[in-house]
Amino acid sequence: MSEKDFDVVQMRTELHEMPELGFHEEKTSKYVVNKLKELGLNPQTGIGGTGVVAYIDGTEPGPTVMVRADMDALPFVIDNKPCSIHACGHDSHTAMLLALAAKLVGNVKKGRVKLFFQPAEETLLGAVRSIEDGVLDDVDVAFGAHVRPIQDIPDGTVCAAVRHTSSTFLEVELKGKTCHAARPHLGCSVVEAAVLATNAVNAIWMNPGKVWSAKVTAINCCGSASNIIPDHGKMILDCRAQDNPTMKEMLDKIKRAILNAAEAVGVEATVNFPGGIIPAAEYDEGLVAETAGIIKEVLGDDKLAKDCGGGGEDFHYFVQKKPSIRTAYIGVGAGVTPGLHDPKMTMNPESLRNGVAVLEKMVLNQVG
Repeated sequence: MSEKDFDVVQMRTELHEMPELGFHEEKTSKYVVNKLKELGLNPQTGIGGTGVVAYIDGTEPGPTVMVRADMDALPFVIDNKPCSIHACGHDSHTAMLLALAAKLVGNVKKGRVKLFFQPAEETLLGAVRSIEDGVLDDVDVAFGAHVRPIQDIPDGTVCAAVRHTSSTFLEVELKGKTCHAARPHLGCSVVEAAVLATNAVNAIWMNPGKVWSAKVTAINCCGSASNIIPDHGKMILDCRAQDNPTMKEMLDKIKRAILNAAEAVGVEATVNFPGGIIPAAEYDEGLVAETAGIIKEVLGDDKLAKDCGGGGEDFHYFVQKKPSIRTAYIGVGAGVTPGLHDPKMTMNPESLRNGVAVLEKMVLNQVG
């Protein structure tokens, strides 16, 4: 093994050329496995589907510290052709974890480091299925990282915590009664139910000191003809909240508002959460403070950025499923532009070296 073989910029370049969607990361997993074997590690495959785990053991008793990187790309349609693109930086995260592994081999004194390359973060199911496969069973501390766009923090800086929000989407199925539009009193219109439900959701009051949002993003209530009252419809809502209690309160109110609005016009409504409810970040604030100090120590005082937030992350299922785990999750300023999830996303891969350096110190503070 040479240091050049585990250069984070070079590995990110190679991974960028093999984008794969969630649960289909075969080439990416094979790449990761080969790299880990070069380090003399014994990777385990099939975690959560296509995930990979490897351990670096110390010689003394101590905690198990897991560092997690996601691997999947995003789907797009370019020139009417479906394709996959690494437009969220997961290639960068995988490259950083591999570079970190190369630095940690031979330097873990107590406990063990668990390297976890997770599948399917973008599907919002990757963490859950990995947990079902036991990925958390031996974990005491979990670290994560994500490259950040220029709207969040400056290129070359690192923040000690990405304050992800709780997020979910609702599917509402509406079932009414069809009739001739000339005799609407004989039917139950799902269109009227959808309108009333939308207005009811928009009328919800929540604590203005909290950040939250609920938006109706789609309504489909087409009848078979323009003079027929439709009896089937569907609504979709995007919902976000800064913390988990606020999300629970909001969803309770939304469900009640939709069901009551539909019932007022004789329509039956069913509310589902097909993607689950992604938890908001719940970090160990002691670890966050320690991480802020590490960023200053490793990169300099001027490289510590303010915490940023927004978006959802299935990393936070870890604490939800195993509350005893202590977690921290850094944001790596990498000049991402015009933004995450944009098919034309570009970034400064040299800034990934900052993420590797900070993660190395974070881990060694626990097991070094």
